[in-house]
Amino acid sequence: MTDSDTPTQTPTAAPATSGRVVLSVRNLSTSFRTDHGLATAVTDVSFDLYAGEALGIVGESGCGKSVTSKSIMRLLPEHNTRYGSNSEVLLGSDNLLKHTARQMQEVRGNRIGMIFQEPMTALNPVFTIGWQIDEALKLHTSLDRHQRRQKGIEMLKMVDMPSAERRYDEYPHQLSGGMRQRVLIAMALCCEPEILIADEPTTALDVTIQAQILKLMNELRARTGTAVLLITHDLGVVAQTCDRVVVMYAGQVVETAGVSDLFHRPAHPYTSALLKSIPQSGARRTKGERLPTIDGLVPGLFEMPTGCRFADRCEFCEQKCRDEQPGVTSAQPDRNVRCHFPLNPDASRSTHESA
Repeated sequence: MTDSDTPTQTPTAAPATSGRVVLSVRNLSTSFRTDHGLATAVTDVSFDLYAGEALGIVGESGCGKSVTSKSIMRLLPEHNTRYGSNSEVLLGSDNLLKHTARQMQEVRGNRIGMIFQEPMTALNPVFTIGWQIDEALKLHTSLDRHQRRQKGIEMLKMVDMPSAERRYDEYPHQLSGGMRQRVLIAMALCCEPEILIADEPTTALDVTIQAQILKLMNELRARTGTAVLLITHDLGVVAQTCDRVVVMYAGQVVETAGVSDLFHRPAHPYTSALLKSIPQSGARRTKGERLPTIDGLVPGLFEMPTGCRFADRCEFCEQKCRDEQPGVTSAQPDRNVRCHFPLNPDASRSTHESA
């Protein structure tokens, strides 16, 4: 996790559980064929995305965040990818994992938009910005050429692009990094999708531009009602943007909670350790004192332990943790944790310490 942006805002509360579910991921397992056998990058991932909310998926690099988002969009190489037999990605009543390539073409950019991590590689350098926005409108709408141009310029204005009419006819290399990211947001929203998936949308941007993009995404979500699935490794971004959080570790979901609960009462030892590693505003440290770190390494895809995947790095590990895979327990609505001995969210000490 980065420490570039310590959470400075009060995290927002989780939405009511009675809200309409627009995307439901159930038991998602994604594996890849390799020379060494089948490598499972994501195991039994489940979560719901409610209408109008922002749901963050966080975790270290390699934890399965991007594989999860690309599995939802079916952007992984089909010849090399296998999904679990009981895996479901439900958009309404449709299981996207059962869709044909043609059916997925109707979903991408239309019902689900996506913002990619690196705007320079996501945009085609040989076509104008307008041509690339027009491509989605041509595929998914019945607008004529003039109407599509007006719609494209309107979308650029909506994402606060300066001189939108001129930028529409320019090429990606003529735009700054922040401008290119605004173009990607405009492209993702131009067909008014129900869901927007943002995969590390601010990683390549400096802190000032990052703040502008996050503010813009919050404003657009409030204005359009689009549900946002935000993939990030930065808890500062989560604090500023999300309503609920899914924490992943080694391809599994280890905790799901409202963002306020997660920051103030983490239930999983991994989540607690991540939060301790973030520099706190105003905190004083003696000379030479370092931030707490999580010892050890994430297990490799072919080295997954029999029991809890976090066991070797957990300060509360007991023999049961090494022997048995923990299940998911729900202490309260919209609050799940995968741990044999979860931290007590209602006390200052963990259940380990009070036992």
